[in-house]
Amino acid sequence: MSIPVEWIPKNVSLDAYTKVITRLSFGKSLFNSLFITITSTFLTLWASSMAAFIFAKFEFRFKKVLFFLFLASMMVPIQVTGIPIFIVMSRLGLINTYTGVIAPSIFNVFAIFLFTQFMKTIPTTYIEAALIDGAGLFKIYHKIIVPMSLIPMTTLFVINFMNYWNDYFWPLIVLNDPDKMTLPVVLSKMNSQYGTEFNTLMAGALISIVPILIVYAFSQKYFIQGIQEGGIK
Repeated sequence: MSIPVEWIPKNVSLDAYTKVITRLSFGKSLFNSLFITITSTFLTLWASSMAAFIFAKFEFRFKKVLFFLFLASMMVPIQVTGIPIFIVMSRLGLINTYTGVIAPSIFNVFAIFLFTQFMKTIPTTYIEAALIDGAGLFKIYHKIIVPMSLIPMTTLFVINFMNYWNDYFWPLIVLNDPDKMTLPVVLSKMNSQYGTEFNTLMAGALISIVPILIVYAFSQKYFIQGIQEGGIK
């Protein structure tokens, strides 16, 4: 921020990191973000993979129309659906709760689409053989479909983890208790009417990207492979 610009600071200090940890309830907000992100991600994978299993391997009336409506809903931004969803959460008494943040994220059209495209490539003979052996649909889903869909699951895990971790709009609307706020919301409060501590804000932002880097580092191989296979299909 100085003029002329100092690319290399004269006095290197780690005080900004100390301020982030001590002044912003960093540990609590970090836990909130991790809990909401991990829970939302696993619920999304579970619900979307079951819906995709039906779309990919079963025939029913108005299947194509319903799938088209699912895809069309991807064009509707969260700013449009935010108010009606907020009203629903309010009437259910879920405002200022973790559930109020997590519940709307369970329905994920992109995840259903990617899972469906991949599951279409799984030979139907596996399912037929399992049915002959007496397996039910839930057992087929857990024992056959899920293990054979690890690549798209890893891909969607990374994508959804990043989306939920960086989500600012919905937690800001639903949560008003400082002890329940996520990391992006807490960091945003450093921008005030009277100024911004850029060093502290940048330190917090740098720390907040570490979990995403760790997740991507461990799943990079499957992430790229899943995107390629889904795109080719």
